[in-house]
Order: sequence, then C-alpha cells, then structure tokens
Amino acid sequence: MAEQTGGDPLFESHDPIFDRKELLHVGHVPDEDRIVGRDDEIQSVAAEVGAITRGDPPNNVMIYGKTGTGKSLISRHVATRAQDAAQGNDIDCGVLYVDCSEANTETRTTRQLALSLKEQTEYQQNIPLRGVGTMEYYQHIWGILEDCFDAVIVILDEIDKLDNSNILMQLSRAREARKTDAYIGVIGISNKVQYRETLDERIDSSFGHRELFFHPYDASQLREIMRNREDAFQPDVLEDGTIELCAALAAKKHGDARKAIEILKEAGELARRIGSETVSEDHIQQAQEVAEINRIEELTSGATVHAKLALYALASCIITGDRETYKTREVYERYVGICELVATDPITENGLYRQLKEQAFLGVIESEKTGGGRSQGSYLLHRLVTDPKHIVKAVRRDASLEDLPTYDRLRETSPSTGNRDTDLTSFS
Repeated sequence: MAEQTGGDPLFESHDPIFDRKELLHVGHVPDEDRIVGRDDEIQSVAAEVGAITRGDPPNNVMIYGKTGTGKSLISRHVATRAQDAAQGNDIDCGVLYVDCSEANTETRTTRQLALSLKEQTEYQQNIPLRGVGTMEYYQHIWGILEDCFDAVIVILDEIDKLDNSNILMQLSRAREARKTDAYIGVIGISNKVQYRETLDERIDSSFGHRELFFHPYDASQLREIMRNREDAFQPDVLEDGTIELCAALAAKKHGDARKAIEILKEAGELARRIGSETVSEDHIQQAQEVAEINRIEELTSGATVHAKLALYALASCIITGDRETYKTREVYERYVGICELVATDPITENGLYRQLKEQAFLGVIESEKTGGGRSQGSYLLHRLVTDPKHIVKAVRRDASLEDLPTYDRLRETSPSTGNRDTDLTSFS
C-alpha cells in the first residue's frame, strides 16, 4: 500500500509515474541545454532583437511556422537572455508575453501588458480589470515604461487571433510619437504565413518587421527532445522503445515537438489511471490517438466552419471511397452535400481551395499538383496527413457540427461494406 500524506488515505505521497511533471507542461521553458535543433533559429531571433542589449533600437520580427516548431519557446528563451544581457549593461529591460488566443482583442491585450508591467515594478496606480477603454490601458503602459524601463521586448503569441492589428502600430510608433523614450521590440508569432497579407498597409509599413520561418523537427531531433524529458518520470518507468516510438509517431505525422511531449505525458497519465507500473508502447499508441484528435481540434479552433467542413469532406471522401487522394473538384462536390446536412450555404470552389491550402500549411493535409494529360490539364490532389477518423472526431466536437455522421456511420458506405452510396443527405 502506498504511503499516505498527512494520514489521509485518499492521497498518495509518492507519484508512481511522474517525478518532475513540469518538464512535460506546454508552457515550460527548458534550460538551454534541453533546447534541441534550434541553434540557427536562436541566432536569427537574437540578431533581430539583440541591439536592445546595447541600448539601441531592436528590430520587430514575425516568426512563422507550424505548431510545435519551437516558435514560442525560442522567442521566450532569447528574450530572457536579452533581458539578462541588457541588465548586465545597466539597461532596464522588460519582457512581456501575451497569448493572443486568449487576449484576442486590443483591449484585452493592452490590459494584460499593463498588468504585467505593474507586476514587474512598483507602479502604484490602480489598473482596472474592466470598465475602462483601450486608451486608458495604453496610458498605463506608457507611464510605466517611461518611469521604469529603458527597453522592453513584447512577445505576441498567436498574433493572428487578434481581432485587429492596431496594437502593432501603437507599439512600433510609441517612441516616435513621444509617448515613451523606451525602445520597444515586438516578436509576433503565427502559424499562418499569410498573416502579413491581412495587415492594413499603414500598419504593415509602420511595423516594418523582419520575417523568420521555423521548420518542423525531424525524427532524430524529436528523439533528443524526448530524451531530455525522461527525468520527468520516475526511474525505470519508461519501457524500452517508448521514447523512440513517441518520436517516430510525431515525426511521421507533423514534426510537432509540443504534441510529442503531450503524447508522452498522456501515456504517463493513462498508465497511472489503469494502475500500471510502467509506460509501454501500447500506452504511447493510445495516447497518440487522443493527442492527434486534440491537435486537429486546436488547429481548427479558430478556423471558420467552412474550413472544418472542408476537412470533413476530404475525410469522408477517403472513408467512403477507395483512394487516399482526391481532386479539389471532388472534395468540393462532397462539401456541398455536407453543407446541406448542416443547413449552411456553401462557399465557392475557389473559396474551398483556399481553405484546403490553409490546412496544408498547418500540416493537417498535403496537397500535390499533378497533371492529368493534355485533355485534363493540371490539378491538385489532396490527402490527409492523419487518420480520417481523427478528423471526423475533431470536427464533430464543434457543437454546431455534432450532427454530422460519425466515423462508423460513414464506414457503412465504404467499399469494404459493399455499399457505395455516398449521398450524405441520406444521413439527415
């Protein structure tokens, strides 16, 4: 029987699976010796913001890349090192981080910036949590910067989730407009390479940023990242092969280090729930399916309903058909039928193409241009990177789409059943 805490038999004093679980937490920023395969990216980000350590104005920078490629990790790592280096040169430098998927309006973002600045200083004025406008939060920001800082690095993670980009102009022009003498360097982070196209021309010109692109990790890098998390577990808990399997699954699917770590954590949680003393390859396989569905849901959480229906249409084509790849026209025909099911007006075929292109950038699907001969011309073939049942489960988690056919119901029309009726309106 496990040792008890404070005499209460409800709680174990010793976690049988985890030792340092914080190493598997999404927001954890590891020590430098645990950062793998991102030396060039560290140097690139440092080159843009490094001037701040010498009392000079930094460059603004936008970092693009798929989920789990180290964008947030490297930004926070470099910003913290820049802060330490600046302070070593008697420069008061602050670091501010905002997750724009949560603080998704200008008011929420400026409020979080103002509150974060207050926490780092002895600023005495009250900063209301509600009931005031955006400009009042800006006034607090300028006031704290003027009184307490020579420079500040602002990290805006998932910047594409902001309802408008005015904050970029406000921060980049603050010194020019004499609102503060402090230098402000902005690091914007986005999964969407098309983000710049959405910026107002004045804001884009004012922001004047450099662009960096982070590529997915390969299998060997993921293995090293996973090995650097082994001490999150108790000794001898991870069975042989679990690290390698976890890295291989992540590399095959998406090269996403964050999800690889999530798979490892979920496998540990699963082992603990069922009373296993070790984490096995079976636990990794089960955890991978859960993590994959969560990954798809996360990637599509801010997407339009049509992006989700486009993915569902491609998944249903694969489930009910006898091929792994489908033309845009074929996916569109299925998509139109699905829109009837959910009583939604379909977008144009070109609109669907753009939705599929976005999902290809995010790594949910792959699209390949091919030729159909002189009579047919060239066209795109789309395939899923993940199991189609993961797409179906993730899309149906949207409350407005939960009436779509389940994976099992779609399978009823697959070639293996002998039923090739793919008219989805029959499910309504």
